[in-house]
Amino acid sequence: MDENSIGYVKPTITTIKNPLKLLSGRVLSQYDLRYETYGSLNKDRSNAVLICHALSGNHHVAGYHKGEEKPGWWNNMIGPSKPIDTNKLFVVCLNNLGGCHGSTGPTSINPETNKTYGSDFPIITVSDWVTSQKELMSYLGIPFWKFVIGGSLGGMQALQWSFQYPELINNCIAIAAAPKLTAQNIAFNEIARQAIMKDPNWHNGNYLEKGVSPDQGLALARMLGHITYLSDESMREKFGRDLKTSKLNFNYDVEFQIESYLKYQGEKFVTGFDANTYMLMTKSLDYFDPIKDMSQSLTKNLQKSKSKFLIISFTSDWRFPPKRSKEIVKLLLDNEKNVSYSEISADGGHDAFLMGNHDYFDIMRSFILESNNGI
Repeated sequence: MDENSIGYVKPTITTIKNPLKLLSGRVLSQYDLRYETYGSLNKDRSNAVLICHALSGNHHVAGYHKGEEKPGWWNNMIGPSKPIDTNKLFVVCLNNLGGCHGSTGPTSINPETNKTYGSDFPIITVSDWVTSQKELMSYLGIPFWKFVIGGSLGGMQALQWSFQYPELINNCIAIAAAPKLTAQNIAFNEIARQAIMKDPNWHNGNYLEKGVSPDQGLALARMLGHITYLSDESMREKFGRDLKTSKLNFNYDVEFQIESYLKYQGEKFVTGFDANTYMLMTKSLDYFDPIKDMSQSLTKNLQKSKSKFLIISFTSDWRFPPKRSKEIVKLLLDNEKNVSYSEISADGGHDAFLMGNHDYFDIMRSFILESNNGI
């Protein structure tokens, strides 16, 4: 455990009893949200930060759970004296609705049938997530977010907050994000979904009723996704063309180190993630297009916004390359918003937003300090 760690943390589950009407038209009469908080809410409740997770993330963003060696997924960014400093800020992160780590999702019991939802769980959009996050915000007695921060799909949620509830957010930090997915990105997601649905254990998404899971398909989906999160530079540096053994076997077994790594990542992923949730998350990504969806209301809402924006991209990210972040910057500048943009030189690909980088951390720290009146 590093010296600036939050230490041991425990998640909390709360039931939101206000019915949630989804963009699809379906309604969840009530739902559970699992979340963690770090730091303390100050007297005037003005130091709250919302962290939005990406596709495979969850509420456990920092600190340690008892009995587990691995810390939260952004432990290097959040904690005492870290860029998101829990000595000064009250940090909230929840497992998004539709997730598989404690919030209501496809593995939950449908109260109407007393069976697991499975594929009958409704598709949740980024807008729906933000609405449910606002419900948690109200439950916690938080009047506004000092910062809403996220990377990748989390960055899209941060942007959606500034578009959907501009009066409730002071600062938006969107990292390695995009204003909408390209056809290529939608194609990657569809191949991943097809891999899952072609698994003989898929059973139209109702596999839990059969006591099985489409692990092979989900592992393949993760392997494909993982390739898009890495850069050519990082793969070449880490693996090159290295073999597992000293010579070629002239068969179809795993021979190259990169093959072994991807196989391991796929097999590890299926032990802690649900296939229906993966399907849902990729669809949420595909559907995100606030400029089209909100049309004239987007401009009106941005006019109301007093938020400052920090948009960050990484040079080696080919999934959401810098030009996509610049599209966000242009949208905000066209609406006369206060925008800072930084393009970080890094070899980590899309996953660079999760990695330690001095320039990246310095920019985050500086923006947060400046926006928090130097405190």
